[in-house]
Amino acid sequence: MNNVYKLHVRLIKTGLQNDPVSLRRLLLSFAAAAPASLPHARSVFARVPSPDTFAYNTLIRAHAHSSPSHSISLFSAMRRDGVSPDNFTFPFVLKACARLRIGHDAHALLIKLGLSSDIYVQNGLISFYGSLGSVAGALDVFDEMPERDLVSWSSMISCFANNNFGYEALGLFQDMQLVGNLKPDEVTMLSVISAVSSLGALELGKWVDAYISRTGLKRTVSLGTALIDMYSRCGSVDDSIKIFNAIPVKNVLTWTVLINGLAVHGRSEEALKLFHEMKNTGLKPDHITFNGVLVACSHGGLVDDGWRVFESIKTDYGMEPTVEHYGCIVDLLGRAGLLNKAFEFVDTMPIKPNAVIWRTLLGACVKHNDLKLSEKAKVKIHELDPNHDGDYVLLSNVYGQVGRWDEKANVRNSMREKKVGKKPGYSFLNEGDMVQEFVSGDDFHPKSNEIKQFLISIIDDLRLDGYIPFTCNALHDVEDEEKEQSLSFHSEKLAVAFALLRFKDRRTIRVIKNLRICYDCHCFMKHVSNKFDREIVVRDRNRFHHFSKGSCSCKDYW
Repeated sequence: MNNVYKLHVRLIKTGLQNDPVSLRRLLLSFAAAAPASLPHARSVFARVPSPDTFAYNTLIRAHAHSSPSHSISLFSAMRRDGVSPDNFTFPFVLKACARLRIGHDAHALLIKLGLSSDIYVQNGLISFYGSLGSVAGALDVFDEMPERDLVSWSSMISCFANNNFGYEALGLFQDMQLVGNLKPDEVTMLSVISAVSSLGALELGKWVDAYISRTGLKRTVSLGTALIDMYSRCGSVDDSIKIFNAIPVKNVLTWTVLINGLAVHGRSEEALKLFHEMKNTGLKPDHITFNGVLVACSHGGLVDDGWRVFESIKTDYGMEPTVEHYGCIVDLLGRAGLLNKAFEFVDTMPIKPNAVIWRTLLGACVKHNDLKLSEKAKVKIHELDPNHDGDYVLLSNVYGQVGRWDEKANVRNSMREKKVGKKPGYSFLNEGDMVQEFVSGDDFHPKSNEIKQFLISIIDDLRLDGYIPFTCNALHDVEDEEKEQSLSFHSEKLAVAFALLRFKDRRTIRVIKNLRICYDCHCFMKHVSNKFDREIVVRDRNRFHHFSKGSCSCKDYW
């Protein structure tokens, strides 16, 4: 930054501050030093008597990432001044529009200006549409391109990956090599890794890892960190550890990603140990690091350690805890059954507690069957977020657990009156290059009848081994048999039954679920893992559960 100021002073002293060539060099220097240099860059730019396309492009580019509104203002000024934009203008204008989620008419303007067929502009359009979630718009641009470079393919792969079209991203990656005859770079592989992570497909992840090694692509810090995260999200944190140990250079994010991975896999003490190892290297943890460590302490019941870590945010590092950090402490205390202490903590928070914090408290109250505090938490949530379906379900569950079926029915009736819909539970597992999806209680799967019949037989067998369906969370005050049937067809049970029917080898069954696994399904998984001698990994909304030989990695502390 100092070098930029020195250059500006030198130009003034030599009388070259208005020389076009010198100004170009100065503006490029400002762009390289962004974002710190941007206010000074705008001040200098305002004194340029007749800025040309290059000058505008340089400033628009410099602001596109960190100050997109200024990029748009500069583009508007460019148009007013009659300066013609070119193919280097629009990629950064589109980037700024995407960050602000505006500019839906940009494509029409490009066509009007005759720039829509330029490859740089087309690549920018693909990224723009992808950022706005318009996969169809991006694909239209991609399909109409007469020629595509590596950026074109990478942008479309990224669009698919970032919009939850994982298999489409991987299919396009294969097409890129076969049709495009292009060798992927780090940017491409980061999008491919992201696609695999979203799918939770471990075998695909191992293939991508091997592909990177086979093609000799350098394992940069970014690529190594992405692989660590990928393996964790695919359910194999041991592979994450192997990648971590093999990376020669690690930054804060690298350490943080593995700490988070260990946390959500229930390996809390290892996560805490890694945090201390990171501090010993001299690296300073950031807010995300602390969040991961506090989650680890919460999942492992490490209350004292969690308190020490929380207090160190301010005392050791001079940082202010965020609302997420406060939420982690509420979760830490709530899971441990320290409900009154959790409520006192929330009442004395310097930050106003949001609905998520009160929701965390409600979940803890339900877990520990504290009806009085549950109702208090629900009142607070209702003030902040009255239409969240999960809150009604939690309160309904706590009424069910104490047998107060009238109050439970009232909660359900209130949901109907306020038109609050309950989010359906669904699970999926990967079978080759296909995703098998299961929705609780539905009959849409082509093998639905066969799966349900097999699941009923499994449950009957498990009863002989001591499995008793936990019916307190069933929807109505009905006979036990009907309650059990309501629970029997939860989506994760259907997924596991399908896997046992379809996969005759010893492979681990890996299920991804959109909601938190319920108590009954958790018990069911433990019994199935023992009865069939199969390992089952369930990735739910909060964490991973590894079931093996009748026990779970969470040690029933969840």
